[in-house]
Amino acid sequence: MDKILEAVVMSSYPNNVKQGLVRRVIEAAKQPMDSEQCWSMLELSTKLYLTGDTKYKREIGKEVLEVYGHYHPEEFEEFFNVRFLLSLLQEGYGPLGKRSHYVLDYIQLGLQFVLESPSANSIFSLLRIEVLRKVCERPSPKQCAKISKLLTQHPQCVPTGKHQVLFCQQLIRCIGQFQCVSEGEEDIMEFLEQVNKVSGLLQRIWRAQTSAILPSLKELFTIISSTEEQEVPSNALASVVQFVPLELMDGVIRNLTNDDSITDVQMMTAIGRMIDWVSWPLGKNIDKWIIALLKGLAAVKKFSILIEVTLSKIEKVFSKLLYPIVREGALSVLQYMLLSFQHSHEAFHLLLPHIPRLVASLKKEDSNSATSSLEQLAELIHCMFFRFSGFPDLYEPVLEAVKALPIPNEDRIKHLLGQNAWTSQKNELACFYPRLASKSETGKIGLINLGNTCYMNSIIQSLFMASDFRHSVLNLTEGNSQPLMTKLQWLFAFLEHSQRPAISPESFLSASWPPWFTPGAQQDCSEYLKYLLDRLHEEEKTGKRIYQKLKESSLMSQAVEHHYLNKTLIEKMFGGKMMTKIRCLKCLNVSSREEAFTDLSLAFPPPDTHTRGSTSVLPVEEIGPQFIEPPENPSQLTGSPWIQRKAPMAGDPAVPPMPVETLGFQEPGEAADPLSGNAVGVDAAKDPLSAFGEEACAPKDSRSVPDLINYFLSPERLTAENKYHCEKCASLQDAEKVAELTEGPHYLILTLLRFSFNPRTMKRKKILDNVSIPVVLKLPVLVAPEKTEEVCRRGKDRAAPGSGFMSVVYDLCSVVVHSGISSESGHYYCYSRECTDTIPHGQPQDGAPKPASDKQLDFEIQWYLFNDTRVSFSSFESVSNVTSFFPKDTAYVLFYRQRPGRQSCPLHEALAEAGRLHGEPSLHKDLMEAISKDNILYLQEQEKEARNRAAYISALPKSPLWWRDFDRDKDDDSSSGGCSPAAGGGGSGSFHGLVF
Repeated sequence: MDKILEAVVMSSYPNNVKQGLVRRVIEAAKQPMDSEQCWSMLELSTKLYLTGDTKYKREIGKEVLEVYGHYHPEEFEEFFNVRFLLSLLQEGYGPLGKRSHYVLDYIQLGLQFVLESPSANSIFSLLRIEVLRKVCERPSPKQCAKISKLLTQHPQCVPTGKHQVLFCQQLIRCIGQFQCVSEGEEDIMEFLEQVNKVSGLLQRIWRAQTSAILPSLKELFTIISSTEEQEVPSNALASVVQFVPLELMDGVIRNLTNDDSITDVQMMTAIGRMIDWVSWPLGKNIDKWIIALLKGLAAVKKFSILIEVTLSKIEKVFSKLLYPIVREGALSVLQYMLLSFQHSHEAFHLLLPHIPRLVASLKKEDSNSATSSLEQLAELIHCMFFRFSGFPDLYEPVLEAVKALPIPNEDRIKHLLGQNAWTSQKNELACFYPRLASKSETGKIGLINLGNTCYMNSIIQSLFMASDFRHSVLNLTEGNSQPLMTKLQWLFAFLEHSQRPAISPESFLSASWPPWFTPGAQQDCSEYLKYLLDRLHEEEKTGKRIYQKLKESSLMSQAVEHHYLNKTLIEKMFGGKMMTKIRCLKCLNVSSREEAFTDLSLAFPPPDTHTRGSTSVLPVEEIGPQFIEPPENPSQLTGSPWIQRKAPMAGDPAVPPMPVETLGFQEPGEAADPLSGNAVGVDAAKDPLSAFGEEACAPKDSRSVPDLINYFLSPERLTAENKYHCEKCASLQDAEKVAELTEGPHYLILTLLRFSFNPRTMKRKKILDNVSIPVVLKLPVLVAPEKTEEVCRRGKDRAAPGSGFMSVVYDLCSVVVHSGISSESGHYYCYSRECTDTIPHGQPQDGAPKPASDKQLDFEIQWYLFNDTRVSFSSFESVSNVTSFFPKDTAYVLFYRQRPGRQSCPLHEALAEAGRLHGEPSLHKDLMEAISKDNILYLQEQEKEARNRAAYISALPKSPLWWRDFDRDKDDDSSSGGCSPAAGGGGSGSFHGLVF
């Protein structure tokens, strides 16, 4: 009968004809048959099953085996013996080089017929040893799946005791070598199914024997932490972790993170490979294990590992949000990585170029998963905006991408940041500053934030960019007995000449620290600036002068020379004078008092106050780049605080004031509207920052800096509780008080008083009104009659003799921005540019204006954005629009530089003369040596760090080459792995890009 069956199977008849003949043979096999005939049929069916070159032949072999196992059990048991099975497992079946791949399937098929036989135990014992040997040989995923299927169906064959633990460990090693070589979707699905079968077997073993779990996990960690040169472990290992009971998580993580035998490099390698597992599409709880290990590392302060791994892997994790099948887990890991990485903006900034494309892709997907992910992503982005403010140029495209998505309130943001931080002790991360490989392309140097010291950094950078002040400080002589000024000189010198991308201002901070400031807390930068300038002034004033040799112009009178030589450097650079006059409204007596100032604090008018058009307020006027021509008839002047109220008293000089103005650039023939207030500045804020609650005042009508100055200079009525005690009347009387500038400072500092006390909430609130900032500002300065003639004679201003007021032009050079809604929190950064004299000192006698010079000064000078360690190129457009895009980022302190040819011409000429004689400031020997030594030290540090980092980074696992989704995203937007409409859509290309 075996000959007949073989002849039929090997014949060339059609399969349907063969099938009929085979059916007859199989039916005949159900009848009683002698032992020899049974053996012949079993040998033939075994041959067909194991070596058949077609599926049809293997199916016939299977049918015949099943019939003989069922109807001839004794003969089958005798045939299916231990020796035969051992031969199959160790030597295989078939000719050399063509061993059958179906031995395990054959054994599984035959086992069902010998389960009750006396030889069953012997067979099980044999298989327990042989399957262990098999997995030690690292079979393919397909063979491993067959072993798993066999052991799942016949658990009696699973190794026991110590062999069981060893079997689990070796099976995990097999999984670690699994690779899918095909890109076809069917092949990938088959591979995933095979992996699932193998990991499913581990789950069954662990359920039955929990003592095998920890040794298995130890072996898993050994694999993924290995730093030896070898093939990267397969991400299929992720399928193993999903079956580890979560109740074991805390103990496992604690043991790992406290194991001193595990080196940092091994730990970093392991966590890096685990993060790659977010791409595994069939894993459950993988994100929980990754986050748990990251938290465990934070608990034992392994911050260097966390930083390296986050920076190297966060873009890969982010790219997985494209794929719905792994999106949930990837988003969880991304959220923790970003929210915990709070010491530096580096991780978040790596994602900025990719966010707009991802958001666009998720919007196109239009699924519940995409919508939910968009909302969570937007929340995450706003948390990062809140934590790392001060990067408006970088954040603008991202803000535009997420503008239609919900904005979390501040309490929610603080909660998320608070619960995910690596540590509550900020000083523990003090040494992990953002890595800056080289100096900024701007050539400028940043300042390291020493723990909420951005208020100081922004002020120092603004002072440094005040070039006249910087040159004066750098030119100071050695041994000047002014410790604070000397420290500022050293800090400026390092900012000028250091090779470092950023330097630490720690020494200057400790020397200039106001004693009432709380260490580590955010402070008011305006308060710090006032304290600093006052300290510097007082040091020099008490005899510790360091600026002794300012060469004066030969045209300068002895009185003027004495006046300037007796001023401190702070007075020369930032000092102005203001006359406060109070007029009694009963007797019209005027009392006046002149006082010095280094900054003007500008309050916001009450909401119901309309500064523009009020007769008591000096009007804002926007004009082209020309000088102001006073009217020929002084009686035509209006705007003096008292001219329209009462007739001048006898003996009072008629002093027509000049308006506060902004310089704009108009089209030819365009008329200037003196009351329009259209200063060169920002638009009104687009939308109030309602999400930040009642502590933030919603923006009202947009105001301008001239509006605030006009309000500051406008008369104040003293009535009721504020009545004035008139000495002439000898009683309290209604009065009017007005302030007039009598001497304009070289650098005009304006502080916008944005913080006010709210008695209802008992908190300081911030006024978020958008204030437009003119790039050029004209101020009216009251000039004494004896000086007016000299000013006109010199041709520096076109003020007529006896007019009293003259125009002083200022150029914007720095803007300190506060980001936040409270003076006790938030962040400071600044925009700055170096304003220098562009109008020649040798002007024609007729004082003809040079509009080109004005225009060059206003628009061609490069702006920079200083944000602690980061310095970047910027523009006045960014300065103007920052509040429009980021409503809680508002201008707070402004620095203006006076143009030459105005009131302070002696100082301008002296500075210019000093510049011509000395050129760049020459530093004294000790300071130059200190800078040179530090530059050499920095180069040595760079070399050492490069070597250490190379060794450290080489240990980081690289993602398998087939995970190309994000790499393609960078180079080819149309590829399946990018943010194209098809991304994540389930096509074979995108699916393979996800998993393999």
